[in-house]
Amino acid sequence: MRVTVVGGGIAGLSSAYRLAEAGHRVTVRTAGRPDESTSAVAGGLIYPPVAQVDERVMRWTEATVGVYRRSLAAPGIRFLPGSITLGADQPGPPWLSAMTDVTRDGDRLGFTTALVDMPVYLAWLAEQVAALGVKTEYAAVASLTEVDADVVVNAAGLGAAALAGDDTLVPVRGQLVHLADPGLTSWTVVVEGDEVTYVIPHGRHVICGGTEEIGRGDLDPDPAVAAAIVRRCRSLVPALADAAVLGTRAGLRPGRPSVRLERVGNVVHDYGHGGAGVTLAWGCADDVVELV
Repeated sequence: MRVTVVGGGIAGLSSAYRLAEAGHRVTVRTAGRPDESTSAVAGGLIYPPVAQVDERVMRWTEATVGVYRRSLAAPGIRFLPGSITLGADQPGPPWLSAMTDVTRDGDRLGFTTALVDMPVYLAWLAEQVAALGVKTEYAAVASLTEVDADVVVNAAGLGAAALAGDDTLVPVRGQLVHLADPGLTSWTVVVEGDEVTYVIPHGRHVICGGTEEIGRGDLDPDPAVAAAIVRRCRSLVPALADAAVLGTRAGLRPGRPSVRLERVGNVVHDYGHGGAGVTLAWGCADDVVELV
């Protein structure tokens, strides 16, 4: 069938790849290049930072981690050990079955997972999608009814709110800072109440964060917030004490109480991944193909 995927981030490109692989004639409609998407700003640490972890999230996570394990030759992907510090009384999350080298020491949960350098990986993935014959049209979509296709996949991230008339989808602003990588060989996440501090090394740079501001829709980095992030991350990982600050970025996660993945008429909705798009994308893409 003729399928148009609206959205050129990680969810849209993964779905386009799987649909083309299944034999459909696929077009991607997107307002900007992959490196201009919210996905390109993401830290790229693979685990589901979502409040509600149900059977679908576990299945999507396992499928996506499996794809990254089979794609180690792809640029931007590597597996490193690390740890998340949670409350001592919190049980291990159910998605741990998708990880390896799992350990628990009090409030520290250790495991090995994928780290994805998103701009690098997205550029490669876009090339793979094109090699399968997928066409990319750089144009905004004002309404899903204007798209001439047998089936439309709505993977527009935050833009899906207007396209689907969904007022449960809200921006969740995240700000992060890039530092020079001094050669870190592990990642670190610490959750303290509503504050999350993370250090995610990608070889040339380290992504340090972060913030989670529900309902804030601007993208202008706040210098004071950036400075606070750098202080927290250098305190957490002393090896970053002299690491040069390379820049700061902000992105708008598509926040929703749960991921919407369903077919309504000739539209398959695949949005609302919050900060877990890179963690869930390939598992969701498998379901998109089934729905199409």
